[in-house]
Amino acid sequence: MTIFNVRATNTILYCRNWQATVRFYREVLGLAVHHALDWFVEFQVTPDSFISVADAARATIAGAQGQGLTLAWQVDELDALHRHLMEAGVAVGPIHSRWGARVFYFHDPEGHRLEAWSGK
Repeated sequence: MTIFNVRATNTILYCRNWQATVRFYREVLGLAVHHALDWFVEFQVTPDSFISVADAARATIAGAQGQGLTLAWQVDELDALHRHLMEAGVAVGPIHSRWGARVFYFHDPEGHRLEAWSGK
């Protein structure tokens, strides 16, 4: 019997650079807004996974300013995403092999490390 049976996930990022971070996830990554308030925006990543960006100045929890967190996403078109981010002016690392996959890293405006990877 599994007690911790997760049906969906939502990662909430508390950001001081809220507007730029919201713009990054919406315009650069192209994520759809699922729910929005004037200080909190929830983006749909997959049918059952979400990432939210909250204005740290209005939240009841302090942000970590991008420290101690990596958001890792498996994507279908790693090379196309890498090119798109470079063309959008995002500083991206090189694509390399790690753990049997191809992977690269980049950061959102708040400093959160993002990892994009694809299978072998």
